[in-house]
Amino acid sequence: MAPAEDAAKEDKRLFLLDAYALIYRAYFSFIKNPRINSRRFNTSAAFGFTLTLLDLIEKEKPTHIAVVFDTAEPTERHLEHTEYKANREEMPDDIATNIPYIRRIIEGFNIPILESDGYEADDVIGTLARHAEKDGYTTYMVTPDKDFGQLVTDKVLMYKPGRQGNAHEVLG
Repeated sequence: MAPAEDAAKEDKRLFLLDAYALIYRAYFSFIKNPRINSRRFNTSAAFGFTLTLLDLIEKEKPTHIAVVFDTAEPTERHLEHTEYKANREEMPDDIATNIPYIRRIIEGFNIPILESDGYEADDVIGTLARHAEKDGYTTYMVTPDKDFGQLVTDKVLMYKPGRQGNAHEVLG
């Protein structure tokens, strides 16, 4: 095998996107100037998420990528600690109505959507990142959620997409 092929084979970069964290961030980034289509449908969440996805693919050229969603099923934390996220506001309707479109956009890119009943996306991302690290991948946890900082190692990094024209930030 040629040296360039060896290098390419060793460059295994997995990007795991925290779907709802990025969707909420996208939606609220347009809160003062929402993206409304001709049918009066607020597309801010789908538009912003898609911009983030396109930017990441274009600039980072991941070798592997997946988008991880939470499910509606309660997690062990919810069952053991009734106060866990009990005060969290319900998802705004403008976000909820965008979710099916965002899923179709992801599928249109042929990007796997991962979700596991009983587990938060954070847990799925953390578990996959650890397994990928053992398999020689550099994993980028794509999220603005600071809680992911506890998972950072030399090969597991936190990728915070840029905001308002600012560059992204990689922690690790």
